[in-house]
Amino acid sequence: MSSTTTLLIKQAQILLPDGNLSLGDVRIEGDKITQIASEIVPRETDKIIDATGLTLLPGVIDPQVHFREPGLEHKEDLFTASLACVSGGVTSFLEMPNTKPLTTTQAALDDKLQRAASKCLVNYGFFIGATAENLEDLRSAKPACGIKIFMGSSHGALLVSTEAEIEPIFAKGKRLIAVHAEDQGRIIERRRQFAGISDPAIHSQIQDEQAALNATKLALKLSKKYQRRLHILHLSTGIEAELLRQDKPSWVTVEVTPQHLLLNTESYNKIGTLAQMNPPLRSPENNEILWQALLDGVIDFIATDHAPHTLEEKAQPYPKSPSGMPGVETSLALMLTQAKSGRCTVAQVSNWMSTAVAKAYGIPNKGAIAVGYDADLILVDLNNYHPVLREQLKTKCGWSPFEGWNLTGWTQITILGGQIAYERGKFNTEVRGKALNFTE
Repeated sequence: MSSTTTLLIKQAQILLPDGNLSLGDVRIEGDKITQIASEIVPRETDKIIDATGLTLLPGVIDPQVHFREPGLEHKEDLFTASLACVSGGVTSFLEMPNTKPLTTTQAALDDKLQRAASKCLVNYGFFIGATAENLEDLRSAKPACGIKIFMGSSHGALLVSTEAEIEPIFAKGKRLIAVHAEDQGRIIERRRQFAGISDPAIHSQIQDEQAALNATKLALKLSKKYQRRLHILHLSTGIEAELLRQDKPSWVTVEVTPQHLLLNTESYNKIGTLAQMNPPLRSPENNEILWQALLDGVIDFIATDHAPHTLEEKAQPYPKSPSGMPGVETSLALMLTQAKSGRCTVAQVSNWMSTAVAKAYGIPNKGAIAVGYDADLILVDLNNYHPVLREQLKTKCGWSPFEGWNLTGWTQITILGGQIAYERGKFNTEVRGKALNFTE
């Protein structure tokens, strides 16, 4: 887009920062929002987007994804993942370190940033992964959105599972620590106990609620001891939510996935190993407690934990089948469908999927439709429903655990830095996102 061209969005239902929806127009100049009003008179230089019947939201920031590059590109790569992002309304992501090689050094982080700059249609940030040996890298590697600790259900160098290994990470530095909270010792013990069972439903018993609670308690204890900024990834159990309801320091944040809100142990009967993830799906009772914790603010925001595997890999018998499922294309429509059904509001969904994430990670000028903010915006259709269809998915793995679900709120247009990256099924693959900034 030339510097003289401006975008003018006309007649959208605009979600304003106060949570109200208001019919109006938005002008974008360069990569910034410059005017919001009930009516803006077009200029000759304006490219006009007719948003009649559509709702304008800030772009989604997905704070936990696994995009598989480098080293595992047969499952996903940064380009295919970013196509999936823009079609699902995701304009920024934070990606995890369990690639090959692992993102545990400045050099590995720099490599990912270079790859993303050349391939990603959306904005990007990366976690630095904790090992038992890289304490210096954890403090100095930049720019990183945080430190990721796999307390359990991982293997190799990224597994940091004992208090003796974890405590030094909390003890030094100020950077946000994000934990995958599962107790590896308990998981190993229960794997022995349930060995030989190939029903994938056993996964939720092996990596049970107690394994999650044990690890969350340990992370909380260390966070309080050192007053260290803690983020608990993909909370899955009611008992953890109730613990946090009683004991959640102001510097602790928590996320939940749409899977843990909307799927449960009954899903194994329907989709088998496609329902297998870490931490596992829980009972329907847990769905209800997590929903209440989200509505009450005990849980701060939503992430997908997009973790694609091929259908061939998923078809292996349990426990050879890998854990993880894709999510960036469906997360917003899933949550907006819940809003339309009355479970929450559109404003709450946007807060959980954009505003609160930007605040938690200190990402400036994103997560709201306001003058001076970055023009990362999406227009969604809340009037029509469309099913999740495998053949329409852009993720390289080509499947979704929500296949067949009839959803509303599908993204029609995605604007990234003032440029149209996606419009009703068509992609502008010339658009490139930028590295996100984080205030520590």
